[in-house]
Amino acid sequence: MARKAIQIACVALGAIGLIGVIICCALPEWLVGYEDDKEVHAGLWEMCIKQETGPQKCGAYDESMITSQIQACRALTIISFILCGLSLLLLIFGSDFTPCVQNQDAKPKMIKAAAVGLIVAGMLVIIPVRWFSNNIGNEGVMLGASIYVGYIAGVLMILSGVLLCYLSRSRSSNYHQLQS
Repeated sequence: MARKAIQIACVALGAIGLIGVIICCALPEWLVGYEDDKEVHAGLWEMCIKQETGPQKCGAYDESMITSQIQACRALTIISFILCGLSLLLLIFGSDFTPCVQNQDAKPKMIKAAAVGLIVAGMLVIIPVRWFSNNIGNEGVMLGASIYVGYIAGVLMILSGVLLCYLSRSRSSNYHQLQS
């Protein structure tokens, strides 16, 4: 019963991490800067400028504004999103609380694969967030909310993967103790 509860908790943590990666990738809140009477919000896909007295205007980056750092951050967050989604599907199908897979020998392998996928997905979202936050040196530029959401999402996915690894390790050590 405890194993099922941990698996459910890991699915929930992974799902929250997946939502966090989506938010981190989509929102133009990686950097927030202030220039005179303008507030500039920059993300991976677009930049928004808000005048003090006017509405906010958002637009996609020009090709000349896209650096290799932005392209790498885009790629890593999208790969993290895809890997986290696939790992969650693998975890849901291989977990003890769903009857999707009837082969009891395959379930622990599916859970281990999902755990490794979640750990790697967490690292793949933390790397660009950390890289982006390290390269901030301009005055008047602050880290946006997407950076913090990315850190939290990565930590939640890694925590979920580590819990699943611990769960599968304790299950296999109990199995080997029973065989002796």
